[in-house]
Amino acid sequence: MPHHPPVALVTGASRGIGRCGAIALARAGYDVVLTARTVREGEGRGGPTSSTADPTPFAIPGSLESTAGEIEALGRRALPIRMDLMDRRSILDACDTALDTWGRVDLLFNNAIHQGPGAMDRILDLPIEAAQNLLVGNYLHQLVLIQRLLPHLLEHPRSHVVNMTSGSARLNPPGPAGAGGWGIAYAASKAAFGRVAGVLHAEYRERGLRAFNVDPGFVLTESQKARGSSGHLQANFTAATPDIPGEIVGWLATAADADRFAGETVFAQRVWKELHPADA
Repeated sequence: MPHHPPVALVTGASRGIGRCGAIALARAGYDVVLTARTVREGEGRGGPTSSTADPTPFAIPGSLESTAGEIEALGRRALPIRMDLMDRRSILDACDTALDTWGRVDLLFNNAIHQGPGAMDRILDLPIEAAQNLLVGNYLHQLVLIQRLLPHLLEHPRSHVVNMTSGSARLNPPGPAGAGGWGIAYAASKAAFGRVAGVLHAEYRERGLRAFNVDPGFVLTESQKARGSSGHLQANFTAATPDIPGEIVGWLATAADADRFAGETVFAQRVWKELHPADA
């Protein structure tokens, strides 16, 4: 009987934590389905997170093409698929393509976020339509993805869902949005999403599913660097690099000791320091 390696599907895999998590999963022995909007290097564009900011898009490095190359260099297979978190049809099509091509998904890493206009708005500046878009992209369409793949995850005796959450969902900001803090719409959307892993754990732990939240802490990504908008956060929080939460995703997928966190929130920087005491 041929050996079929496990398959991970990673959203937002063109850069940042998604890219690092995909590479960590490849090192752990997974073939990886990579999804994001940016397929080729040079196509990445970012936009404002405030409704009152300059709407002119700006370039962001990273692409599915580049991440796929790094994974294939590790001897694993990579399947890049363009997916837009705000387009429900593209989400379902990406799942169908992954399943039609490789026949299985053993791990879902929900890393991608919608961080469009409204994410960093203060309450009186926030268009309700922008708040609705954030809720759709960061909770409802994540739920669509989980619902589509969950029956296939449960076909395996041991499977994983890893959801990237945010400290903004549980912490009060030290200042207003843009002055040390964050906007209500983004925080609320991530708070809704943060409830999913615990419910998955309660409903499906007896069928071998391990569901986790990962709180990355403050991570300085390519997108934030390109925006140049994170200076006010660095005044209050120490920035980590994306490879730290990425490595924790790979650890959750493979380490028996990680089961103690099933259904709970894993604080990536804290656990990384426990695993690397000499570097902490």
